[in-house]
Amino acid sequence: MKDDVAIKVDQVYKDFKLPHEKVGSVKNIFTNFAHAVSASRTYTKQHALKDISLEIKQGEFFGIVGRNGSGKSTLLKILAGIYQPTKGKVQVRGKLVPFIELGVGFNPELTGRDNIYLNGALLGFDRKEIDEMYDGVVAFAELEEFMDQKLKNYSSGMQVRLAFSMAVRAKADILLIDEVLAVGDADFQRKCFGYFKKVKKDNTTVVFVSHDMETIREYCDRAMMIEKSKIVQIGDTNEIAQKYTKLFTKQSTNFQNTDNKETRWGEGSVITENIEVTVSDNNVVIKVKIRANAFLEAPILGMRIRSAAGQEITGTNTKLEHINIPNLNNGESLFVEWRLPNVFSDGTYYVDPAILLHDSITVADWWDEASYFVVKRQRRLPYVIDLNFEVKVEGPNKYV
Repeated sequence: MKDDVAIKVDQVYKDFKLPHEKVGSVKNIFTNFAHAVSASRTYTKQHALKDISLEIKQGEFFGIVGRNGSGKSTLLKILAGIYQPTKGKVQVRGKLVPFIELGVGFNPELTGRDNIYLNGALLGFDRKEIDEMYDGVVAFAELEEFMDQKLKNYSSGMQVRLAFSMAVRAKADILLIDEVLAVGDADFQRKCFGYFKKVKKDNTTVVFVSHDMETIREYCDRAMMIEKSKIVQIGDTNEIAQKYTKLFTKQSTNFQNTDNKETRWGEGSVITENIEVTVSDNNVVIKVKIRANAFLEAPILGMRIRSAAGQEITGTNTKLEHINIPNLNNGESLFVEWRLPNVFSDGTYYVDPAILLHDSITVADWWDEASYFVVKRQRRLPYVIDLNFEVKVEGPNKYV
């Protein structure tokens, strides 16, 4: 394994045996022994992972996405050593801590205080070390008033906060995270992601499974998508996030026979019919016309601007802007105008309009590079944004 690699997975397969029939009681074993024996020998083989190979570098924040049942959690448990692969090899360099099932080893009959000492001992800390970290654990979990209550009286969110606060005390080179924070409230999730930023700066390797594509885009250096137990693609997080979103949207017949079917997709109940972009020294104005092909309840309209290199620069949608779009009947059209200050540096920029249905998940029409605009400046900066800085310099003999 190369020196800069933290995890190497080489042609890993994982199969599970699913028995066809269960024996319901001890009585059934003796009353129908032959049938029970034959039933125990018949099973279906489930292929949870097929030919998985990848390398994750030290200090990398690596995302894994895929639908339920695709094999994500199985892969994490193999990396953690909970499962052994049926075939293939896994190599891990450094101390690994899994955040797969937080709270494993906690005792619901003990108080929160007692569980800190119990879990700390399981993590390898002695009594003195746990004494020193106790106040920090409680403060991070925000459970100061509840430490003398039994754990069984905690809500699921409180248990996750306590478990996570303990887990982060374990010094690790590699963290495995299986979206265990989904039950935490928004404030606690922000605190946890703040911790993830810290470990990223500390060059800790993180393998992160999530269904939240915004989190994948924000934190991950690279991502991988698994579908039907196989790797579909490893690479750029934006590409992976978009490919994952497409899994849940049927391609509309409106786009099947067009030249841009590779860059335009969605279920087609409402579409972007026209887009115009005008540029002045002060503003960029994007005008979009949409048309409903069915009755629609309050769709969500959005747009994104990218550089010629594909870098996402900015974007928004009507939900984020707290603008309520009315219901639309079949055949009705709607116009939206996006106006933003022209702070772009010299170059070409692409506009990607998008329409989501009321559920905020289903994509009706996503159109990459539907239009573009060109900004011309007298100077060319190595940055995307040109804020036209005013600079003053004072010296002993000069004032500029």
